[in-house]
Amino acid sequence: MSKSRGFNRGIQTVKFWTCLLLLLILAAIFRENTIATVAADTESLFARFHYLVPQGTSDVSLAAVRKLDRDARNARGTITRLSPDEHLRRASIYQANRAFDEAREHWQALMNYYPDDPRVPEALLGIARSYYQGRRYYEAYSAYDRLARNYSSTKEGREGLNFSAASLLRMGKPSEAADRYIEYITHFPDGERIDTAHLNAIDTLREAGRLQEAVTWIARTRQRFAGTLTDTNALFAQLRMNISEGNWTRAISAADELSRRGFQKGLATTPAEVAYLKAYSLDRAGNRDDAFASYLAVPAGIDSYYGWLASDRLAAIADAKKRPLVEERANRINSQVAVVADRYPAPYRQSIISAAKPRNLDPRFVLALIRQESVFRPLAKSPAGARGLLQLTMDAAQKYAPTAGVSNLQESQLYQPETSIRLGSEYLAQLSAMFPNLPEAVAASYNGGEDNVGRWVTRAKQKDPGVFTSEVGFDETKAYVQKVMNNYRIYRQLYTADLVRK
Repeated sequence: MSKSRGFNRGIQTVKFWTCLLLLLILAAIFRENTIATVAADTESLFARFHYLVPQGTSDVSLAAVRKLDRDARNARGTITRLSPDEHLRRASIYQANRAFDEAREHWQALMNYYPDDPRVPEALLGIARSYYQGRRYYEAYSAYDRLARNYSSTKEGREGLNFSAASLLRMGKPSEAADRYIEYITHFPDGERIDTAHLNAIDTLREAGRLQEAVTWIARTRQRFAGTLTDTNALFAQLRMNISEGNWTRAISAADELSRRGFQKGLATTPAEVAYLKAYSLDRAGNRDDAFASYLAVPAGIDSYYGWLASDRLAAIADAKKRPLVEERANRINSQVAVVADRYPAPYRQSIISAAKPRNLDPRFVLALIRQESVFRPLAKSPAGARGLLQLTMDAAQKYAPTAGVSNLQESQLYQPETSIRLGSEYLAQLSAMFPNLPEAVAASYNGGEDNVGRWVTRAKQKDPGVFTSEVGFDETKAYVQKVMNNYRIYRQLYTADLVRK
Protein backbone atom coordinates (compact mmCIF):
# COMPACT_ATOMS: atom_id res chain seq x y z
CA MET A 1 0.00 0.00 0.00
CA SER A 2 1.34 3.43 -0.93
CA LYS A 3 1.68 6.18 1.67
CA SER A 4 -1.05 8.22 -0.02
CA ARG A 5 -3.44 5.27 -0.03
CA GLY A 6 -2.67 4.57 3.60
CA PHE A 7 -3.24 8.21 4.48
CA ASN A 8 -6.52 8.32 2.55
CA ARG A 9 -7.70 5.11 4.20
CA GLY A 10 -6.83 6.60 7.57
CA ILE A 11 -8.89 9.70 6.78
CA GLN A 12 -11.79 7.50 5.71
CA THR A 13 -11.55 5.56 8.99
CA VAL A 14 -11.65 8.78 10.99
CA LYS A 15 -14.69 9.94 9.03
CA PHE A 16 -16.42 6.58 9.63
CA TRP A 17 -15.94 6.68 13.39
CA THR A 18 -16.82 10.38 13.49
CA CYS A 19 -20.10 9.75 11.69
CA LEU A 20 -20.78 6.75 13.97
CA LEU A 21 -20.16 8.92 17.04
CA LEU A 22 -22.53 11.59 15.76
CA LEU A 23 -25.19 8.98 15.03
CA LEU A 24 -24.89 7.54 18.54
CA ILE A 25 -25.22 11.00 20.06
CA LEU A 26 -28.23 11.69 17.84
CA ALA A 27 -29.80 8.43 18.98
CA ALA A 28 -29.33 9.55 22.57
CA ILE A 29 -31.00 12.84 21.76
CA PHE A 30 -34.01 11.02 20.33
CA ARG A 31 -34.27 8.85 23.45
CA GLU A 32 -34.02 11.69 25.95
CA ASN A 33 -36.08 14.36 24.18
CA THR A 34 -39.41 14.86 22.54
CA ILE A 35 -39.61 15.25 18.79
CA ALA A 36 -40.20 18.97 19.26
CA THR A 37 -36.72 19.48 20.75
CA VAL A 38 -34.77 17.05 18.58
CA ALA A 39 -34.25 19.49 15.68
CA ALA A 40 -32.83 22.21 17.91
CA ASP A 41 -30.53 19.81 19.74
CA THR A 42 -29.33 18.29 16.47
CA GLU A 43 -28.55 21.69 15.01
CA SER A 44 -26.66 22.59 18.19
CA LEU A 45 -24.71 19.34 17.96
CA PHE A 46 -23.54 20.00 14.42
CA ALA A 47 -22.62 23.57 15.37
CA ARG A 48 -20.56 22.42 18.36
CA PHE A 49 -18.72 19.78 16.36
CA HIS A 50 -18.44 21.79 13.14
CA TYR A 51 -14.80 20.80 12.75
CA LEU A 52 -15.96 17.18 12.36
CA VAL A 53 -18.48 18.04 9.67
CA PRO A 54 -17.36 17.91 6.01
CA GLN A 55 -16.70 21.44 4.84
CA GLY A 56 -18.05 22.71 1.54
CA THR A 57 -21.34 22.31 -0.24
CA SER A 58 -23.04 19.82 2.09
CA ASP A 59 -26.37 20.93 3.51
CA VAL A 60 -25.19 19.78 6.94
CA SER A 61 -22.18 22.11 6.95
CA LEU A 62 -24.35 24.98 5.68
CA ALA A 63 -26.88 24.45 8.48
CA ALA A 64 -24.09 24.18 11.05
CA VAL A 65 -22.39 27.43 10.04
CA ARG A 66 -25.72 29.25 10.01
CA LYS A 67 -26.30 28.08 13.59
CA LEU A 68 -22.86 29.34 14.55
CA ASP A 69 -23.60 32.71 12.97
CA ARG A 70 -26.88 33.09 14.84
CA ASP A 71 -24.96 32.61 18.07
CA ALA A 72 -22.17 34.98 16.97
CA ARG A 73 -24.32 38.08 16.34
CA ASN A 74 -24.43 40.97 18.75
CA ALA A 75 -27.54 42.88 19.82
CA ARG A 76 -27.47 44.89 16.57
CA GLY A 77 -27.38 41.72 14.49
CA THR A 78 -23.76 42.25 13.41
CA ILE A 79 -21.31 39.36 13.17
CA THR A 80 -18.89 39.63 16.08
CA ARG A 81 -15.14 39.44 15.79
CA LEU A 82 -13.88 35.92 15.03
CA SER A 83 -10.41 34.79 14.02
CA PRO A 84 -9.44 35.59 10.41
CA ASP A 85 -9.31 31.86 9.66
CA GLU A 86 -12.83 31.37 11.00
CA HIS A 87 -14.23 34.28 8.99
CA LEU A 88 -12.65 32.80 5.85
CA ARG A 89 -13.88 29.29 6.68
CA ARG A 90 -17.48 30.37 7.10
CA ALA A 91 -17.33 32.57 4.01
CA SER A 92 -16.06 29.66 1.93
CA ILE A 93 -18.94 27.44 3.04
CA TYR A 94 -21.49 30.12 2.17
CA GLN A 95 -19.80 30.82 -1.16
CA ALA A 96 -19.76 27.12 -2.07
CA ASN A 97 -23.52 27.07 -1.46
CA ARG A 98 -24.06 30.33 -3.37
CA ALA A 99 -25.25 32.06 -0.20
CA PHE A 100 -23.49 35.17 -1.41
CA ASP A 101 -24.80 37.76 1.06
CA GLU A 102 -23.74 35.65 4.02
CA ALA A 103 -20.34 34.96 2.48
CA ARG A 104 -19.72 38.66 1.89
CA GLU A 105 -20.64 39.41 5.50
CA HIS A 106 -17.68 37.34 6.71
CA TRP A 107 -15.23 38.66 4.15
CA GLN A 108 -16.23 42.20 5.02
CA ALA A 109 -15.92 41.39 8.75
CA LEU A 110 -12.35 40.21 8.23
CA MET A 111 -11.53 43.44 6.39
CA ASN A 112 -13.17 45.57 9.09
CA TYR A 113 -11.74 43.79 12.13
CA TYR A 114 -8.30 43.05 10.65
CA PRO A 115 -7.51 45.82 8.12
CA ASP A 116 -3.77 45.02 8.19
CA ASP A 117 -4.13 41.26 7.83
CA PRO A 118 -2.32 39.88 4.76
CA ARG A 119 -5.50 38.04 3.80
CA VAL A 120 -7.46 41.24 3.15
CA PRO A 121 -6.84 40.95 -0.62
CA GLU A 122 -8.14 37.36 -0.47
CA ALA A 123 -11.30 38.57 1.27
CA LEU A 124 -11.81 41.37 -1.28
CA LEU A 125 -11.34 38.87 -4.10
CA GLY A 126 -14.01 36.69 -2.49
CA ILE A 127 -16.40 39.65 -2.40
CA ALA A 128 -15.70 40.40 -6.06
CA ARG A 129 -16.23 36.80 -7.12
CA SER A 130 -19.48 36.53 -5.21
CA TYR A 131 -20.88 39.56 -7.03
CA TYR A 132 -19.58 38.18 -10.34
CA GLN A 133 -21.12 34.74 -9.82
CA GLY A 134 -24.36 36.41 -8.78
CA ARG A 135 -24.26 38.40 -12.06
CA ARG A 136 -24.08 41.72 -10.24
CA TYR A 137 -21.40 42.89 -12.60
CA TYR A 138 -21.25 46.57 -11.63
CA GLU A 139 -20.48 45.69 -8.00
CA ALA A 140 -18.08 42.99 -9.20
CA TYR A 141 -16.24 45.48 -11.39
CA SER A 142 -15.91 47.94 -8.51
CA ALA A 143 -14.37 45.30 -6.24
CA TYR A 144 -12.10 43.88 -8.94
CA ASP A 145 -10.94 47.37 -9.92
CA ARG A 146 -10.18 48.15 -6.28
CA LEU A 147 -8.05 45.01 -6.11
CA ALA A 148 -6.21 45.94 -9.28
CA ARG A 149 -5.45 49.47 -8.03
CA ASN A 150 -4.62 48.77 -4.39
CA TYR A 151 -2.98 45.35 -4.52
CA SER A 152 -1.34 45.23 -7.94
CA SER A 153 1.76 43.45 -6.61
CA THR A 154 -0.27 40.45 -5.43
CA LYS A 155 -1.86 37.55 -7.27
CA GLU A 156 -5.25 38.88 -6.11
CA GLY A 157 -4.44 42.22 -7.74
CA ARG A 158 -3.62 40.52 -11.02
CA GLU A 159 -6.87 38.56 -10.77
CA GLY A 160 -8.65 41.86 -10.16
CA LEU A 161 -7.34 43.38 -13.38
CA ASN A 162 -8.21 40.28 -15.42
CA PHE A 163 -11.72 39.93 -14.05
CA SER A 164 -12.42 43.64 -14.18
CA ALA A 165 -12.14 43.14 -17.95
CA ALA A 166 -14.56 40.19 -17.79
CA SER A 167 -16.99 42.30 -15.72
CA LEU A 168 -16.85 45.18 -18.20
CA LEU A 169 -17.62 42.76 -21.02
CA ARG A 170 -20.72 41.54 -19.21
CA MET A 171 -21.71 45.13 -18.50
CA GLY A 172 -21.97 45.64 -22.27
CA LYS A 173 -18.67 47.52 -22.59
CA PRO A 174 -16.57 45.30 -24.90
CA SER A 175 -14.20 48.03 -26.05
CA GLU A 176 -13.25 48.96 -22.49
CA ALA A 177 -12.98 45.26 -21.65
CA ALA A 178 -10.59 44.68 -24.55
CA ASP A 179 -8.40 47.54 -23.37
CA ARG A 180 -8.31 46.00 -19.88
CA TYR A 181 -7.18 42.64 -21.24
CA ILE A 182 -4.46 44.38 -23.20
CA GLU A 183 -3.47 46.28 -20.04
CA TYR A 184 -3.10 42.95 -18.23
CA ILE A 185 -0.90 41.63 -21.06
CA THR A 186 1.24 44.76 -20.95
CA HIS A 187 1.65 44.99 -17.17
CA PHE A 188 1.91 41.27 -16.39
CA PRO A 189 3.68 39.60 -19.34
CA ASP A 190 4.32 36.54 -17.16
CA GLY A 191 0.99 36.66 -15.29
CA GLU A 192 -0.91 33.53 -14.37
CA ARG A 193 -3.55 34.25 -17.05
CA ILE A 194 -1.32 35.61 -19.78
CA ASP A 195 -2.38 33.00 -22.36
CA THR A 196 -6.13 33.36 -21.80
CA ALA A 197 -5.76 37.16 -21.65
CA HIS A 198 -4.47 37.07 -25.24
CA LEU A 199 -7.34 34.85 -26.40
CA ASN A 200 -9.93 36.92 -24.52
CA ALA A 201 -8.53 40.10 -26.04
CA ILE A 202 -9.09 38.64 -29.53
CA ASP A 203 -12.73 37.68 -28.98
CA THR A 204 -13.50 40.88 -27.06
CA LEU A 205 -12.04 43.03 -29.85
CA ARG A 206 -14.36 41.15 -32.22
CA GLU A 207 -17.34 41.96 -30.02
CA ALA A 208 -16.25 45.60 -29.94
CA GLY A 209 -16.20 45.68 -33.75
CA ARG A 210 -12.45 46.31 -33.77
CA LEU A 211 -11.85 43.56 -36.30
CA GLN A 212 -8.52 44.71 -37.68
CA GLU A 213 -7.10 44.91 -34.17
CA ALA A 214 -8.41 41.39 -33.57
CA VAL A 215 -6.50 40.21 -36.64
CA THR A 216 -3.36 41.90 -35.30
CA TRP A 217 -3.74 40.23 -31.91
CA ILE A 218 -4.27 36.83 -33.53
CA ALA A 219 -0.89 37.28 -35.26
CA ARG A 220 0.78 38.50 -32.04
CA THR A 221 -0.63 35.62 -30.04
CA ARG A 222 0.42 33.00 -32.55
CA GLN A 223 3.91 34.47 -32.73
CA ARG A 224 4.39 34.65 -28.95
CA PHE A 225 2.96 31.19 -28.24
CA ALA A 226 4.15 29.46 -31.42
CA GLY A 227 3.84 25.69 -31.29
CA THR A 228 1.67 25.68 -28.15
CA LEU A 229 -2.01 25.07 -27.45
CA THR A 230 -2.51 28.84 -27.29
CA ASP A 231 -1.18 29.15 -30.84
CA THR A 232 -3.72 26.57 -32.01
CA ASN A 233 -6.54 28.23 -30.07
CA ALA A 234 -5.67 31.56 -31.70
CA LEU A 235 -5.89 29.84 -35.09
CA PHE A 236 -9.32 28.55 -34.07
CA ALA A 237 -10.31 32.12 -33.18
CA GLN A 238 -9.22 33.12 -36.67
CA LEU A 239 -11.42 30.38 -38.19
CA ARG A 240 -14.43 31.52 -36.16
CA MET A 241 -13.90 35.15 -37.12
CA ASN A 242 -13.61 34.26 -40.82
CA ILE A 243 -16.87 32.33 -40.67
CA SER A 244 -18.76 35.05 -38.79
CA GLU A 245 -17.60 37.61 -41.35
CA GLY A 246 -18.38 35.34 -44.32
CA ASN A 247 -14.77 35.07 -45.51
CA TRP A 248 -15.27 31.54 -46.79
CA THR A 249 -11.97 31.10 -48.62
CA ARG A 250 -9.98 32.14 -45.56
CA ALA A 251 -12.19 30.01 -43.33
CA ILE A 252 -11.54 26.92 -45.44
CA SER A 253 -7.80 27.62 -45.34
CA ALA A 254 -7.82 28.06 -41.54
CA ALA A 255 -9.82 24.85 -41.12
CA ASP A 256 -7.32 22.96 -43.27
CA GLU A 257 -4.42 24.30 -41.21
CA LEU A 258 -6.20 23.34 -37.99
CA SER A 259 -6.89 19.84 -39.31
CA ARG A 260 -3.19 19.30 -39.73
CA ARG A 261 -2.56 20.13 -36.07
CA GLY A 262 -2.57 17.60 -33.28
CA PHE A 263 -5.73 17.74 -31.17
CA GLN A 264 -5.20 17.32 -27.46
CA LYS A 265 -6.66 18.26 -24.09
CA GLY A 266 -6.72 22.00 -23.59
CA LEU A 267 -7.76 22.90 -27.11
CA ALA A 268 -10.93 24.92 -27.53
CA THR A 269 -12.08 22.74 -30.44
CA THR A 270 -12.21 19.17 -31.72
CA PRO A 271 -11.57 17.43 -35.05
CA ALA A 272 -15.33 16.96 -35.59
CA GLU A 273 -16.03 20.64 -34.96
CA VAL A 274 -13.32 21.79 -37.36
CA ALA A 275 -14.51 19.30 -40.00
CA TYR A 276 -18.08 20.58 -39.69
CA LEU A 277 -17.01 24.23 -39.89
CA LYS A 278 -15.00 23.49 -43.04
CA ALA A 279 -17.99 21.71 -44.59
CA TYR A 280 -20.27 24.62 -43.61
CA SER A 281 -17.83 27.10 -45.22
CA LEU A 282 -17.72 25.07 -48.42
CA ASP A 283 -21.51 24.86 -48.35
CA ARG A 284 -21.89 28.63 -47.95
CA ALA A 285 -19.29 29.24 -50.66
CA GLY A 286 -21.52 27.30 -53.08
CA ASN A 287 -19.20 24.34 -53.50
CA ARG A 288 -21.84 21.67 -52.91
CA ASP A 289 -19.87 18.62 -54.08
CA ASP A 290 -16.93 19.32 -51.78
CA ALA A 291 -19.34 20.34 -49.02
CA PHE A 292 -21.16 17.01 -49.32
CA ALA A 293 -17.88 15.10 -49.11
CA SER A 294 -16.80 17.16 -46.09
CA TYR A 295 -20.11 16.69 -44.26
CA LEU A 296 -19.89 12.97 -44.97
CA ALA A 297 -16.41 12.95 -43.39
CA VAL A 298 -17.76 14.22 -40.05
CA PRO A 299 -18.03 11.05 -37.92
CA ALA A 300 -21.61 9.89 -37.40
CA GLY A 301 -22.77 8.49 -34.09
CA ILE A 302 -25.16 9.08 -31.23
CA ASP A 303 -22.40 10.80 -29.25
CA SER A 304 -21.33 13.06 -32.11
CA TYR A 305 -23.13 16.41 -31.96
CA TYR A 306 -21.51 17.63 -35.15
CA GLY A 307 -22.22 14.25 -36.75
CA TRP A 308 -25.97 14.84 -36.18
CA LEU A 309 -25.71 18.33 -37.72
CA ALA A 310 -23.74 17.01 -40.68
CA SER A 311 -26.42 14.36 -41.26
CA ASP A 312 -29.07 17.10 -41.34
CA ARG A 313 -27.16 19.03 -43.99
CA LEU A 314 -26.44 15.90 -46.01
CA ALA A 315 -30.17 15.15 -46.15
CA ALA A 316 -30.83 18.72 -47.27
CA ILE A 317 -28.30 18.91 -50.12
CA ALA A 318 -28.08 15.31 -51.42
CA ASP A 319 -29.25 14.66 -54.95
CA ALA A 320 -30.82 11.37 -56.01
CA LYS A 321 -27.46 9.80 -56.76
CA LYS A 322 -26.13 10.56 -53.28
CA ARG A 323 -29.31 9.77 -51.38
CA PRO A 324 -28.32 6.13 -50.63
CA LEU A 325 -25.20 7.36 -48.79
CA VAL A 326 -27.37 9.59 -46.61
CA GLU A 327 -29.84 6.80 -45.89
CA GLU A 328 -27.07 4.35 -45.00
CA ARG A 329 -25.65 6.90 -42.53
CA ALA A 330 -29.09 7.45 -40.99
CA ASN A 331 -29.64 3.70 -40.63
CA ARG A 332 -26.35 3.34 -38.75
CA ILE A 333 -27.39 6.03 -36.29
CA ASN A 334 -30.86 4.51 -35.87
CA SER A 335 -29.29 1.17 -35.05
CA GLN A 336 -27.12 2.80 -32.39
CA VAL A 337 -30.18 4.50 -30.87
CA ALA A 338 -31.99 1.16 -30.66
CA VAL A 339 -29.07 -0.40 -28.80
CA VAL A 340 -29.02 2.29 -26.08
CA ALA A 341 -32.79 2.86 -25.82
CA ASP A 342 -33.02 1.46 -22.30
CA ARG A 343 -30.54 4.08 -21.09
CA TYR A 344 -33.01 6.84 -21.98
CA PRO A 345 -35.99 6.42 -19.63
CA ALA A 346 -38.80 8.93 -19.16
CA PRO A 347 -39.46 9.14 -15.40
CA TYR A 348 -41.56 11.89 -13.80
CA ARG A 349 -43.63 11.86 -17.00
CA GLN A 350 -46.73 13.62 -15.72
CA SER A 351 -44.81 16.29 -13.81
CA ILE A 352 -42.70 17.08 -16.87
CA ILE A 353 -45.69 17.24 -19.22
CA SER A 354 -47.68 19.40 -16.78
CA ALA A 355 -44.80 21.87 -16.40
CA ALA A 356 -43.50 21.87 -19.99
CA LYS A 357 -46.55 21.97 -22.25
CA PRO A 358 -48.23 25.11 -20.81
CA ARG A 359 -44.88 26.86 -21.29
CA ASN A 360 -44.53 25.72 -24.93
CA LEU A 361 -41.55 23.52 -24.10
CA ASP A 362 -40.90 20.13 -25.66
CA PRO A 363 -41.03 17.67 -22.72
CA ARG A 364 -38.28 15.69 -24.44
CA PHE A 365 -35.97 18.68 -24.17
CA VAL A 366 -36.66 18.90 -20.43
CA LEU A 367 -35.89 15.18 -20.15
CA ALA A 368 -32.64 15.71 -22.06
CA LEU A 369 -31.55 18.33 -19.55
CA ILE A 370 -32.52 16.29 -16.52
CA ARG A 371 -30.57 13.32 -17.84
CA GLN A 372 -27.47 15.49 -18.22
CA GLU A 373 -27.93 17.47 -15.01
CA SER A 374 -28.68 14.75 -12.47
CA VAL A 375 -29.23 11.43 -14.28
CA PHE A 376 -32.72 11.56 -12.71
CA ARG A 377 -31.40 11.61 -9.11
CA PRO A 378 -33.64 14.01 -7.15
CA LEU A 379 -31.18 14.32 -4.24
CA ALA A 380 -28.19 15.21 -6.41
CA LYS A 381 -26.09 18.19 -5.31
CA SER A 382 -23.16 19.66 -7.22
CA PRO A 383 -19.91 21.22 -5.94
CA ALA A 384 -21.38 24.56 -7.08
CA GLY A 385 -24.35 24.23 -4.72
CA ALA A 386 -26.90 23.22 -7.37
CA ARG A 387 -29.62 20.88 -6.13
CA GLY A 388 -32.18 18.42 -7.42
CA LEU A 389 -33.22 16.94 -10.73
CA LEU A 390 -32.56 20.12 -12.69
CA GLN A 391 -29.61 21.22 -10.53
CA LEU A 392 -30.96 24.64 -9.67
CA THR A 393 -28.97 27.00 -7.50
CA MET A 394 -30.90 28.80 -4.80
CA ASP A 395 -30.36 32.25 -6.32
CA ALA A 396 -31.66 31.10 -9.71
CA ALA A 397 -34.60 29.27 -8.12
CA GLN A 398 -35.61 32.34 -6.13
CA LYS A 399 -35.57 34.41 -9.31
CA TYR A 400 -38.08 32.17 -11.10
CA ALA A 401 -40.14 30.98 -8.13
CA PRO A 402 -42.79 33.78 -8.28
CA THR A 403 -43.68 33.18 -11.94
CA ALA A 404 -43.53 29.41 -11.39
CA GLY A 405 -46.10 29.71 -8.61
CA VAL A 406 -43.74 28.61 -5.83
CA SER A 407 -43.87 30.70 -2.64
CA ASN A 408 -41.65 30.76 0.45
CA LEU A 409 -39.04 28.67 -1.31
CA GLN A 410 -36.57 26.80 0.91
CA GLU A 411 -33.37 25.08 -0.18
CA SER A 412 -34.77 21.67 0.79
CA GLN A 413 -37.61 22.10 -1.71
CA LEU A 414 -35.15 21.96 -4.59
CA TYR A 415 -34.83 18.24 -3.90
CA GLN A 416 -38.54 17.72 -4.52
CA PRO A 417 -38.96 16.47 -8.11
CA GLU A 418 -42.16 18.37 -8.86
CA THR A 419 -40.75 21.65 -7.52
CA SER A 420 -37.47 21.23 -9.40
CA ILE A 421 -39.28 20.44 -12.65
CA ARG A 422 -41.65 23.38 -12.28
CA LEU A 423 -38.88 25.87 -11.48
CA GLY A 424 -36.55 24.49 -14.14
CA SER A 425 -39.28 24.58 -16.77
CA GLU A 426 -40.08 28.20 -15.92
CA TYR A 427 -36.41 29.07 -16.34
CA LEU A 428 -36.21 27.16 -19.65
CA ALA A 429 -39.37 28.87 -20.93
CA GLN A 430 -37.89 32.29 -20.33
CA LEU A 431 -34.63 31.26 -22.00
CA SER A 432 -36.56 29.88 -24.98
CA ALA A 433 -38.28 33.25 -25.37
CA MET A 434 -34.86 34.92 -25.45
CA PHE A 435 -33.41 32.49 -27.99
CA PRO A 436 -36.29 31.14 -30.11
CA ASN A 437 -35.65 28.17 -32.40
CA LEU A 438 -32.14 27.64 -31.06
CA PRO A 439 -32.19 24.96 -28.34
CA GLU A 440 -28.39 25.02 -28.27
CA ALA A 441 -28.54 28.58 -26.96
CA VAL A 442 -31.15 27.60 -24.37
CA ALA A 443 -28.97 24.75 -23.11
CA ALA A 444 -25.89 26.99 -23.11
CA SER A 445 -27.77 29.63 -21.10
CA TYR A 446 -28.92 27.06 -18.55
CA ASN A 447 -25.30 26.09 -17.94
CA GLY A 448 -23.30 29.23 -18.72
CA GLY A 449 -25.69 32.15 -18.28
CA GLU A 450 -27.92 33.97 -20.75
CA ASP A 451 -25.79 37.12 -20.62
CA ASN A 452 -22.84 35.20 -22.05
CA VAL A 453 -25.01 33.40 -24.60
CA GLY A 454 -26.39 36.68 -25.90
CA ARG A 455 -22.84 37.74 -26.73
CA TRP A 456 -22.00 34.40 -28.35
CA VAL A 457 -25.11 34.52 -30.54
CA THR A 458 -24.22 38.04 -31.68
CA ARG A 459 -20.59 37.08 -32.27
CA ALA A 460 -21.52 34.05 -34.39
CA LYS A 461 -23.65 36.13 -36.83
CA GLN A 462 -24.43 33.01 -38.91
CA LYS A 463 -27.85 31.39 -38.37
CA ASP A 464 -26.45 27.92 -37.87
CA PRO A 465 -26.49 25.93 -34.61
CA GLY A 466 -23.04 24.46 -35.19
CA VAL A 467 -21.49 27.88 -35.79
CA PHE A 468 -23.13 29.16 -32.61
CA THR A 469 -21.83 26.20 -30.61
CA SER A 470 -18.32 26.81 -31.89
CA GLU A 471 -18.49 30.31 -30.37
CA VAL A 472 -19.44 29.07 -26.88
CA GLY A 473 -16.62 30.44 -24.77
CA PHE A 474 -16.55 27.99 -21.85
CA ASP A 475 -15.25 24.47 -22.40
CA GLU A 476 -17.67 23.03 -19.85
CA THR A 477 -20.65 24.78 -21.43
CA LYS A 478 -19.70 23.73 -24.95
CA ALA A 479 -19.45 20.09 -23.88
CA TYR A 480 -22.73 20.44 -21.97
CA VAL A 481 -24.58 21.80 -25.01
CA GLN A 482 -23.42 18.92 -27.17
CA LYS A 483 -24.41 16.28 -24.60
CA VAL A 484 -27.85 17.81 -24.04
CA MET A 485 -28.50 18.05 -27.77
CA ASN A 486 -27.38 14.44 -28.28
CA ASN A 487 -29.81 13.42 -25.53
CA TYR A 488 -32.56 15.50 -27.12
CA ARG A 489 -32.16 13.90 -30.53
CA ILE A 490 -32.28 10.41 -29.05
CA TYR A 491 -35.37 11.23 -26.98
CA ARG A 492 -37.08 12.60 -30.09
CA GLN A 493 -36.39 9.36 -31.91
CA LEU A 494 -37.62 7.19 -29.02
CA TYR A 495 -40.61 9.15 -27.66
CA THR A 496 -43.58 11.17 -28.82
CA ALA A 497 -44.10 14.70 -27.50
CA ASP A 498 -46.29 13.12 -24.80
CA LEU A 499 -43.33 10.97 -23.65
CA VAL A 500 -44.83 7.74 -24.95
CA ARG A 501 -42.40 5.23 -26.47
CA LYS A 502 -42.75 5.00 -30.21
